[in-house]
Amino acid sequence: MKDHILFFPTWVRGFFLLLFLVIYSVARIVILTIIIFQFGSLLFTGKVNERLLEFGEHLSIYSYQIIRYLTFNTEEKPFPFRSWPKSAQAPIEVVEPTEDEKS
Repeated sequence: MKDHILFFPTWVRGFFLLLFLVIYSVARIVILTIIIFQFGSLLFTGKVNERLLEFGEHLSIYSYQIIRYLTFNTEEKPFPFRSWPKSAQAPIEVVEPTEDEKS
């Protein structure tokens, strides 16, 4: 048991767990801000912000990568230890509401 407790790589992993927990907490706040802004944009202009769509997708993929690391499903550390995630899907198609839906 003493060998396990004193095993240096475990403590390094613990440090990175704490670091990515903090990053994940910040990412959740940013995601909430994006949600609110996109809803407001849709509410007042009838469409969402295209650039924010792309960033929101990348941030959600990044959050998923962090969760996979935190839950020990992967040993690969997320950004900044690897490149920022790219879109996993084809480009998002925004469907504008029809005139009937607007009423």
